[in-house]
Amino acid sequence: MTKPQVFVVASQKGGSGKTAICRLLSVHLSRQMHSVFLIDLDIQKTLTKWHTKRTADEPKRIDLTIDALSTGLPLLANHGADFVIIDTPPSDDEDENAHFVLTPAFASADLIIIPIKPSPDDLESAGATVRRCKAFGVPFIFVVTQAISNTSITAQAIAALSQHGVVSPAVLVNRVAYPSAFAVGKTPEEISAGSSAAFETGRLWESIQAHLATQNTKQERKA
Repeated sequence: MTKPQVFVVASQKGGSGKTAICRLLSVHLSRQMHSVFLIDLDIQKTLTKWHTKRTADEPKRIDLTIDALSTGLPLLANHGADFVIIDTPPSDDEDENAHFVLTPAFASADLIIIPIKPSPDDLESAGATVRRCKAFGVPFIFVVTQAISNTSITAQAIAALSQHGVVSPAVLVNRVAYPSAFAVGKTPEEISAGSSAAFETGRLWESIQAHLATQNTKQERKA
């Protein structure tokens, strides 16, 4: 039985778009007939609150304690899980509680997704998450979120982040469609599959697939 792929969405800064990416990707994959499980490790439980508003069977959500992650995740294969997406609390290198939460999450991850708003403060904070990814040897990808269309600061943010790792070409623009859909337990793709926000979600998943394929190729060459 195949182990599900585990995506951990992590960032030092709060409000960077971690929960939004969990929502978007989980629904997008579910609509492609994949079985997706969500795990909410953030004490604010924003992802959990969104999920309780939903009526659709997918994505599913499961409560796993930090101590149960290493043993619980493989068991999800018995329930048909294709993907597990984990939301995490904001953190920094000195936060002992965050370290306690993130260590088992990062250890279980096949990919870390790092959302970053195109602002100086957010760019500066990216270092803590990158250091943790490298310490665990886990592949990661940056995703620029809450961007303002046609502004130089977004291009500058992408250029700066590319010095540290792969940046998804899918930029999530600051659109009303996102909070409007989230407020009713949905995503923009479910409300209007042809919308710009839905297109951004699809492009995000395509970029993640491409990055994972590149990582797999590198591992095959090493082997």
